[in-house]
Amino acid sequence: MNTYINRNAEQEVLSLAKQFPVVMITGPRQVGKSTMLNYIGETFYKKMNYVSLDSIKDRTLALKDPELFLENYGTPLIIDEFQYAPNLLSYIKIKVDNQKIKNTFDSKNDLTAMYYLTGSQSFLSMKGVTESLAGRVGIIDLYGLSTRELNGGENSLFVPDIDKLKKMKSPLTSLTNKELFQRIFKGGFPETYKNKDILLEKYFENYVKTYIERDIRDIINVKNEIKFMKFITSIAARTGQELNATDVAKDVETSVPTVNEWLSVLVNTGLVILLEPYDKNILKRVVKRPKIYFMDTGLACYLTKYPNSTVLENSAYAGHIFETFVVSEIVKSFANNGLNAKRHLYYYRDNSGREIDLVMEYNNKLYPIEIKKSKNPGSEATKNFAVLEETKKEIAPGIVLCMIDQIFPIDRNNYAVPIWYI
Repeated sequence: MNTYINRNAEQEVLSLAKQFPVVMITGPRQVGKSTMLNYIGETFYKKMNYVSLDSIKDRTLALKDPELFLENYGTPLIIDEFQYAPNLLSYIKIKVDNQKIKNTFDSKNDLTAMYYLTGSQSFLSMKGVTESLAGRVGIIDLYGLSTRELNGGENSLFVPDIDKLKKMKSPLTSLTNKELFQRIFKGGFPETYKNKDILLEKYFENYVKTYIERDIRDIINVKNEIKFMKFITSIAARTGQELNATDVAKDVETSVPTVNEWLSVLVNTGLVILLEPYDKNILKRVVKRPKIYFMDTGLACYLTKYPNSTVLENSAYAGHIFETFVVSEIVKSFANNGLNAKRHLYYYRDNSGREIDLVMEYNNKLYPIEIKKSKNPGSEATKNFAVLEETKKEIAPGIVLCMIDQIFPIDRNNYAVPIWYI
């Protein structure tokens, strides 16, 4: 079974292609970046050329004679794993600038992207990229499959505006706890859904091996791969929690600077996301450490050695991995709409132990959000929302994302909301 699963990001890519001569898609390996672009090429264009710089032959040509490389493949062109030949940037710049001049004098020539670049490293962290293509590139992050995509749901940016949520006509079909944890255990890599005979443990084993061999060795010199595996496992065990680099360093028996360097690689390659505490220089008691989330729950479960979804559901890890799943779904919602979730999502925790799982800042409002895997969260879940009043900003009604069947008021200002509304 190799049926393509439509991605919510497709329309954002098409929108960027009308605005910029270069479109860049970044994200972890095997989340479907090149597959989506090839689908767009087949569906919306008569022809789109494709080349992967995983190929030694093509990579060598791109590095030694970039001008010939670009002439050979023409446009529109998908260049997969672009990070292997960043020297192409200056030549792409010349190509798109020359085409822009031609378009100026040809009213029949609609502006569409000439080059589609994909990479498993963050575009913004690639040296020289922003300078070389400033004003010429549209950027989008792609992660694994969201629940909306798996259910064939329409793309929708999740903002917890309770009035709008109540008007939603067709929220996604809910799952039982057992079904949800099966979904969490499996994760969101497309191949695990397209191939019904796939063995998850073998898939993730090969994924981690490929990740270390290709991404890690390209970015940093890891002399002890066993220790790096211990590090990434330690991070997976802490998903949904505040990150204490000193504690991780003790677990891995390495230095804090090494932990921070390795962590930056996980962030740079899209495996994890860090959410900063919300303070805005107003709430002085706020702790300063970020919270860390794995973007694929299946990979996190593999690294932490959970054998199946039943054991996972009944473990002490269940609450953290449930929160990780919910946060990753919200992050995907923002990414699929071309938005950087880190500009809108925070968490709150102060020195008194008061905590709010998520604080969303959107349209000049603050939305407090708690995440609970229960079906009937009580008022205790919303007790810390009032702390945000100290910011003097407009505070929207708070929500508790949980396993409830339908939206239900907890009190006059707060609501329990099914996670399927994300």
